Amino acid sequence: MTSTFLWTLIAIQIAMGAFDTFYHHELTERLAWRRSQRHELQLHSVRNTLYALLFLTLGWLEVRGFWAMIVIAVLVVEVVVTLMDFVEEDLSRKLPASERINHTLLALNYGAILVLLLPVLIEWAGQPAAIEPAFHGFWSILATIAAIGAGLGGLRDLAAAKRFARLNIAAVSGLAGELPGRQTILVTGATGFIGSRLVAGLTDAGHQVIALVRNPAKADSLRPPITLLTSLDQLPADAKIDAIVNLAGEPIGNGLWTEAKRREIVDSRIVMTDDVIRLIARLERRPAVLVSGSAIGCHELCDAWERAASRATEHGVRVVYLRIGLVVGTEGGLLTRMLTPFEFGLGGPMGSGQQWMSWIERDDLVRLIVHALAKPDISGPINATAPIPVRNMKFSEELGRRLHRPAVFRIPAALLHHVAGDFADELLLGGQRVIPNKALSTGFVFRHETLRSAFEAIL
Repeated sequence: MTSTFLWTLIAIQIAMGAFDTFYHHELTERLAWRRSQRHELQLHSVRNTLYALLFLTLGWLEVRGFWAMIVIAVLVVEVVVTLMDFVEEDLSRKLPASERINHTLLALNYGAILVLLLPVLIEWAGQPAAIEPAFHGFWSILATIAAIGAGLGGLRDLAAAKRFARLNIAAVSGLAGELPGRQTILVTGATGFIGSRLVAGLTDAGHQVIALVRNPAKADSLRPPITLLTSLDQLPADAKIDAIVNLAGEPIGNGLWTEAKRREIVDSRIVMTDDVIRLIARLERRPAVLVSGSAIGCHELCDAWERAASRATEHGVRVVYLRIGLVVGTEGGLLTRMLTPFEFGLGGPMGSGQQWMSWIERDDLVRLIVHALAKPDISGPINATAPIPVRNMKFSEELGRRLHRPAVFRIPAALLHHVAGDFADELLLGGQRVIPNKALSTGFVFRHETLRSAFEAIL
């Protein structure tokens, strides 16, 4: 098999596959830490193993007769596994546009490879069985490197799929136990990292949830029974709503904080909060309370968001501004972006490492939201952070300890600013030491006061 064109197509396939693995699977989608992707990871493991065998065979051998038929069978199995993977992806997650495009190009290029490769293999299959060594120069070396990479990737995916059995799975029971009776709660941002867990806790406790979602396809992850909305205008004026939790908005940690991104972050929250206020104004029976998400560290965003929510008081609604710290969980938030580099031993402090990180474990945050709903004497701002904030260096040490990895690779502040812009300056490098005095004084009890306790619960 000496066709330079065929080997060029194989090299392109290798490059696109590597990009898909590193950029999508590891960096942006973080599949290795998403429990919902266990079956996808298993399929990736099988496919990568097949690729490793194919690369080594094509790079160093010419197989004839029975052995050529085995290679043809492996190619067929790879196609079947890939189709199963496509189905699994569509069922379990929403692929970003770049990943869909990359998959299309991979499929087209693979089809071209098969058009050129199968006639050669079929010809070899008609010959007496034999395995003959072959060397194709640079292409053999490239095939070997690709085989090693695919093999390691397969082992990594298999280990990640098996790891989910060891990770702690916290039950949702008890998250909303403080809220009495059977109430109807409107939740915006219901499919998000925090909102989805809140919805699960509320429905488990027997409350009726009205979930506002931007993308109905993502609502499949929500636990029934719920009422789905794509617009607040769909609610009639006589709708019975006891409370509203407003968590919707463009994700803060998703992408670079350019000026356009900053405007989108602010505008999305202000627009949604304005919609919530208009809903309250036209309801015949006003909700008792509005808990509106806010954040520590983003002063411009917090001020604008809280000013917009404060107008609910004009309609007799109690308003709580939840100033949320860095939320710790494996399914979203800042921690998920740190897991992969730390897992590969490349984690460490950010900048000087002396900046404070005021954090909160996700289930504690959900319980605090419910606490704010249930306590009529709570109003105004309330810090949603654990009682014991830590410096970034301590955060890195604890994460490395829990993952059994070193945490010595310090990330320079200049690099973080270049990559993440103002997001890095305000949330990663600036830091604030925030104490949840109001939450504690109103009787809220944190399950995870220390970072070590939180990591042991989720990792």
